[in-house]
Amino acid sequence: MADRDPRTPETASPEPVLREATAGDLPGIQAIYAHHVAHGTGSYEYEAPDLAEMQARWEKIRSHDLPWLVCEDVATGHLLGYAYAGLFHGRIGWRFVVEDSVYVHPDHTGQGIGELLLRELLRRCEALGYRQMMAVVGDGENRGSIRLHEKLGFERIGTAKDTGWKFGRWLDTVYMQKTLGVGGSEPPPAGA
Repeated sequence: MADRDPRTPETASPEPVLREATAGDLPGIQAIYAHHVAHGTGSYEYEAPDLAEMQARWEKIRSHDLPWLVCEDVATGHLLGYAYAGLFHGRIGWRFVVEDSVYVHPDHTGQGIGELLLRELLRRCEALGYRQMMAVVGDGENRGSIRLHEKLGFERIGTAKDTGWKFGRWLDTVYMQKTLGVGGSEPPPAGA
């Protein structure tokens, strides 16, 4: 019998898995987002979207061939968080810029789930040829989101004052940006 590594508890759970979201993940995604809408200021929505609306949002992201990732605890099958990239603006001149969204299950914040998701999202968007990723952080006091983005190389490029109204107070919106690949140092490929 092989000796057990004393640094690894026998009940250690496997590492969480990052993968593309499926339609079967939408109830878990909706529940995570509903919590953030009801209790947080990262989203300026007041009412959580229902499952049909979340499916429409997911399908819109997929229609642009953009990544929508989930982080799953493989031992339990529960979603620990999700992240996706959306078009920053719909006009053609913005087509090389995406915006990230990252939400972590409230029982799993502070465990590195957001970093896993955002790091993989960045990698996939760069591989797809995007040149910039924007973060639009609801609530200028959302230190967790700001720190996460800074840790992964985003720079704060501005703050829009008093742009969100939620829970009876005005909220600032922080804009952050990260260059992907060659960024703006080269023109896009011909025909792109």
